[in-house]
Amino acid sequence: MAFAIEEINNSTELLPGIKLGYQIHDSCTTVSVTMQVAFQLSNGLDPVFNTTDKCSQSGTVMAIIGEAESTASIIMSRVLGPFNIPQVSYFATCACLSDKQQFPSFFRTIPSDQFQTDALAKLVKHFGWTWIGAVRSDSDYGNKGMASFLDAAQREGICVEYSESLHRTHPQSRIQRVADVIRRSTAVVIVAFTASAELKLLLEELSLKPSPARQWIGSESWITNRDMLKFSICAGAIGFGIQKSVIPGLREFLLDMSPSGVAVSPELTEFWEDAFSCRLEKSTAKDETVCDGTEDLHTLKNQYTDTSQLRVTNMVYKAIYAIAHAIHNAVCKDTNSGTHCDKNTRTEFKQVLAQLKKVNFSKNGYDVSFDVNGDPVATYELVNWQKSESGSIEMVTVGLYDASLPKGQEFIINRNFTWVDGGTHVPVSVCSDSCPPGTRKVLQKGKPICCYDCIPCPEGEISNITDSPDCFPCPKESWPNDERYICFPKPVEFLSFDEVLGIILAAFSVGGACLAITIAAVFFCHRTSPIVRANNSELSFLLLFSLTLCFLCSLTFIGAPSHWSCRLRHTAFGITFVLCISCVLGKTIVVLMAFKATLPGSNVMKWFGPLQQRMTVVTFTFIQVLICIIWLCLSPPFPMKNLTTYKERIILECALGSAVGFWAVLSYIGLLAVFCLVLAVLARKLPDNFNEAKLITFSMLIFCAVWITFIPAYVSSPGKFTVAVEIFAILASSFGLILCIFAPKCYIILFKPEKNTKKHLMNKKIDSRKLRFSRTMVFTIEEINNSKELLPGIKLGYQIHDSCGSVPLSLQVTFQLSNGLDRVIYTSSNCSHSGMVMAIVGESSSTRSISMSHVIGPLKIPQVSHFATCACLSDKQRYPSFFRTIPSDQFQAEALAKLVKHFGWTWIGAVRSYSDYGNNGMAYFLDAAHKEGICVEYSESFYRTHPRSRIQRVADVIRRSTAVVVVAFATSTEMRILFEELSLKPSPPRQWIGSESWVTNQQMLKYSFCAGAIGFGTEKSVIPGLREFLLDLSPAKVAASPLLTEFWEDAFSCRLGKNAAIDGSVCDGTEDIQMLQSPYTDTSQLRITNMVYKAVYAIAHAIHNAVCQYTNATTQCDKFTRIESKQVLTQLKEVNFSRNSYDVSFDANGDPVARYELVNWQKSESGSIEMVTVGHYDASLPEGQEFSINSNLTWYEGGTQVPVSVCSDSCPPGTRKVLQKGKPICCYDCIPCPEDQISNATDSPDCFPCPKEFWPNEDRDACFPKPVEFLSFDEVLGIILAAFSVGGACLAIITVALFFRHRTSPIVRANNSELSFLLLFSLTLCFLCSLTFIGAPSHWSCRLRHTAFGITFVLCISCVLGKTIVVLMAFKATLPGSNVMKWFGPLQQRITVVSLTFIQVLICSIWLCLNPPFPMKNLITFKDKVILECALGSAVGFWVVLGYIGLLAVFCFVLAVLARKLPDNFNEAKLITFSMLIFCAVWITFIPVYVSSPGKFTVAVEIFAILASSFGLILCLFAPKCYIILFKPERNTKKHLMNKHQS
Repeated sequence: MAFAIEEINNSTELLPGIKLGYQIHDSCTTVSVTMQVAFQLSNGLDPVFNTTDKCSQSGTVMAIIGEAESTASIIMSRVLGPFNIPQVSYFATCACLSDKQQFPSFFRTIPSDQFQTDALAKLVKHFGWTWIGAVRSDSDYGNKGMASFLDAAQREGICVEYSESLHRTHPQSRIQRVADVIRRSTAVVIVAFTASAELKLLLEELSLKPSPARQWIGSESWITNRDMLKFSICAGAIGFGIQKSVIPGLREFLLDMSPSGVAVSPELTEFWEDAFSCRLEKSTAKDETVCDGTEDLHTLKNQYTDTSQLRVTNMVYKAIYAIAHAIHNAVCKDTNSGTHCDKNTRTEFKQVLAQLKKVNFSKNGYDVSFDVNGDPVATYELVNWQKSESGSIEMVTVGLYDASLPKGQEFIINRNFTWVDGGTHVPVSVCSDSCPPGTRKVLQKGKPICCYDCIPCPEGEISNITDSPDCFPCPKESWPNDERYICFPKPVEFLSFDEVLGIILAAFSVGGACLAITIAAVFFCHRTSPIVRANNSELSFLLLFSLTLCFLCSLTFIGAPSHWSCRLRHTAFGITFVLCISCVLGKTIVVLMAFKATLPGSNVMKWFGPLQQRMTVVTFTFIQVLICIIWLCLSPPFPMKNLTTYKERIILECALGSAVGFWAVLSYIGLLAVFCLVLAVLARKLPDNFNEAKLITFSMLIFCAVWITFIPAYVSSPGKFTVAVEIFAILASSFGLILCIFAPKCYIILFKPEKNTKKHLMNKKIDSRKLRFSRTMVFTIEEINNSKELLPGIKLGYQIHDSCGSVPLSLQVTFQLSNGLDRVIYTSSNCSHSGMVMAIVGESSSTRSISMSHVIGPLKIPQVSHFATCACLSDKQRYPSFFRTIPSDQFQAEALAKLVKHFGWTWIGAVRSYSDYGNNGMAYFLDAAHKEGICVEYSESFYRTHPRSRIQRVADVIRRSTAVVVVAFATSTEMRILFEELSLKPSPPRQWIGSESWVTNQQMLKYSFCAGAIGFGTEKSVIPGLREFLLDLSPAKVAASPLLTEFWEDAFSCRLGKNAAIDGSVCDGTEDIQMLQSPYTDTSQLRITNMVYKAVYAIAHAIHNAVCQYTNATTQCDKFTRIESKQVLTQLKEVNFSRNSYDVSFDANGDPVARYELVNWQKSESGSIEMVTVGHYDASLPEGQEFSINSNLTWYEGGTQVPVSVCSDSCPPGTRKVLQKGKPICCYDCIPCPEDQISNATDSPDCFPCPKEFWPNEDRDACFPKPVEFLSFDEVLGIILAAFSVGGACLAIITVALFFRHRTSPIVRANNSELSFLLLFSLTLCFLCSLTFIGAPSHWSCRLRHTAFGITFVLCISCVLGKTIVVLMAFKATLPGSNVMKWFGPLQQRITVVSLTFIQVLICSIWLCLNPPFPMKNLITFKDKVILECALGSAVGFWVVLGYIGLLAVFCFVLAVLARKLPDNFNEAKLITFSMLIFCAVWITFIPVYVSSPGKFTVAVEIFAILASSFGLILCLFAPKCYIILFKPERNTKKHLMNKHQS
């Protein structure tokens, strides 16, 4: 500045004739000093620097150069601004100083930080750095500059990882924290907007523990400071600096110094001494060097002498010249003769300020001017710190920045950079690497926009540029490559013949068609065999043809879809499948109707003949054809490109056109299939050995399962797999149909030809027992026809039909008989009603009888059953023409229930046939059992046609059950199946109770594990001549009847006739039926056989009564009279006769009298099981007399004891029954009676309480008087308490005697000996009064015990209280012998005792008068005993007595506590305190214990409290005195008691 002013003062062009003066002030970089100087200059109080007359305005400041720092400049400008004093700064760069509203007089020659920050932001962006750190000075320069930079950086898309501030005045910890942030950061580039001083501190801290290499970006303040080049960690730093300049003559001026010249100025002196390390003053210390004049500034290397980087120096130079030009313009004028300056003109600040705004000149090639904000044009050099060859760091200008140039052209880079660590490649400083094509940027949550993740484009989209913010989709028929930066055409897919899946499906399709053709060929070759002819062979061939088409139609689904294939595939599939299902439906209807119709070939069957079957198939198929035509006409299927299912490929497929059409086709197929399945299920149990309905059921089950599964699979399967699923469904259902329906038949045709016979298909096998029934009917009719008494002259005809145990066959025969379409058996002229049915005998089964009765009932044809026992058949409303010779199951069920009850069985199992017989019979039995109190553990049903798993389940239930007895209401057939299953894995032994149907069947006796079984059977009978008739069979007679032929061949295992099998033996005539052991020849148990016999005779008697009349002792029968079946029905109701000693009649319900034999299966000596009659049951006898058991029974496992079968054993006396939750009433737990209750009967449902003074015994089955309890002298506790009571009284008397003996001694005389004797007397009474509490309570003892206790204790406490008052008053009186003691003399003490005692006597008297205690029996405290005790009478009286004692005791205790420290050697008050403490503790404890103690212990607690408190008083008060009297007589002196000793 001095150089510039001298240069101006010497100039002839600028301010000629005017000299500028100046002052230089040091602010010491502090705001306070800056403000002081500012105020000094603005107030004109500055010392005069130059006082010569040449200075016209000495002391007046025209302008100020400075300050270097922005903060200091702001402070100065706020002071100088209001005075309009111009201020020109050379180094204050804060952008805030450009605000003319706040700083109107501020100018600067250095560009504003606003330009520098914009330049720095563009520099960072130029090199691609988007992730930086920021460090700033904590000052106006740093804070405002960094704020401006961050704003510019944000606009450029640059993100800042951290922004830290520091100041040279901050503690070291703050500097360390900033350094640690830099070390931990990931940003490689650091922008430092700091002053040199702050950055120097930071770099020194970083040098201690170097951070990873960082690329520093510096602000002008430090990047051009040569002192900073020593920090090698900043090598490669770049930043903007003020342009270097050349100031001619400045170096010479700076070096023009000598020691003498320097000594004039203190500042220069200090600089000289620091530079040369010597002292100019003479008074220099001995150890310091004196400057000797040899020092040479030319050899000095420091910033003062270095003029190679004149940057800020030039700003000072410009500032001086700017002010000089402003003054020049204010005081000088240009004239023709030159520039004339009036130095005597008084110039104001505002004039200089106004001219300063207009300054515009050039100096040394640099323009100087100010814009409206007082800022110069922003021009910077781009500086790079580069290492030289010598290793030192040099400041190299590598480019320029000119803010005045157009946008985008501000930068000029003309040299290579050197980067961090000497690198030549631009370092990378990004938060996230660039996202390559195929990805897009996604910002990381909570982080700046430069921090992002590179997310791959979604599968249908691409991005083809780096750092793409978004991905865009490919065109509709294109798809991205794997890297997702380019789109390719999508591949086209369809189910073709070239791929593996298509080949497999096509192979199965062709294979299925070939299989169908092969089966058709096999069937054609064997078209005459029974198995092919059965159930319409024409439909079988049509079905095979349709299945062939079904297999082949699946081929239309394979290959590229076209218009013709799309239309063909669904329609062909729909029509062929309907054709197929129609054929199956036709076969199902034929199977069902063949057994439901009245007769084969009857009028009913004409509706289901071959023509009708063809019509059915054609009609059903035509409907589907019609649906398909409508579909094809309105909205047919068409080929389409499916771009939806798969995004990455195109599916060529057939669109449905109309979805309604497709689902209508499919639904129609499903409707027919379900209808077919239902019909097949209904027909699956029809009685043929090869029931095609079972095969159809299974095939349609598979068909429906496949297509039900198909729907969700079809809807959810993608692309070509939709077609594959449809083909699979077609093939699976087709294979299911062909294999289920035709495979079993082909197996029999090819591998089991012996089963391909009509006999095997019809499953005909002779039941010897039922053959006996039919032969009995023949025998009976022959016997009637030969009788002269019954129907004389009239012959009865008959037909025998086999129902094969089938309801449909029974119905068929019933319709046949009722329609009169039967064959003529006997056509001679003697038979008047040939072909007319008068009555029907049968059926054996209840279910079949019900079916028959429904048909013939409305026709009034009588039906008499020999074995149908269902109680439901007794309903004449439903079955008006039904009769039976066997009793109804209702009677049998009631008999069985009474039988079970008779033997005490209350827990049973139940098994029944799943038929009308079993279900109805068991229902009646269970109802009767419930009335008898019998419980059923389980009730299982099964039928012979049920699967084996059902039978196994029933057997397992029996095995697992706990019921020993099993009641079986089932037919022989079902029981045989069950017993065979049980024999495979024997169950625990069971007692079987059987219904008549199986328990009397001789064939069932082979099951040895059922030995001991019992049950009811119809009575055995004898039919004379029947056995001979049954055995009257010869081979010739047998051969005449197909039925007898089959029986004969089965019985003797031979063949009759010429066509006998080669491998079978031929019947040779030696077979003897007499030797045959079979149910047919066994007439020892004629039970049901007799029912057949009775039924035939009943019908004969009814016909006899209808056509015959008894006249003149003879019977006349008109065989030509035409009678109707209803006449026979009427006569049948009135039948009443006897035959072979057995009565035959029917009640109003058509039932006979119920008579049964009780049958028992017993083992004979030979080990075989025999059926033994052990009793009878006659329902006609009075109730309770029906049973008669006349023989011993044998139970299961040969036992003779009746087995036990109960859910729970009987509850003995002393317990009661409690039902088990969720179980029947027979299952219960035996709960012991509560402690105060008994039960004296077995299985008692409840317990009842004993009388009031009684208690149950241990078994709780009887009541005994409760024991009486009280505290007596005979028990240990009473003796102990009495002993302590008497002992205490004796102790008191002994103490009295001892005190009387030593009554003159000081210790006895002390504290009123009279009270002591009275106290001992009262304690004696206290001890003795406890005796009144022991013993049986009585009126006198109850009144005495509490009153005596209360009065004696008050007397005792009153004495203690008197002694306490005497002790206290004796020491509280003012003087010995004063008047106070007269109020507490012996008389007053006696009156006190008497008064206090009298109050208690009064209380007790009132208590005894009003509500005295009395003896009572306590039945509440203990339930098992009686407590004799004294009731209080009035509880108030008792507690008042006790409360009064407590009140006196507390009062005495308080006084004793007050007197316990009185100064006598034997202070009786201490003893009284302790005794009353014990007394109060005992009685406070007494109250809760007394209230809670039970029975006699209440009395014991009260006695204990009396004794404890009494012993406490006598021991505490008198024991110490007795001890002194007896063992320490030397202390029994007045001197010792008074504690008087010579001093």
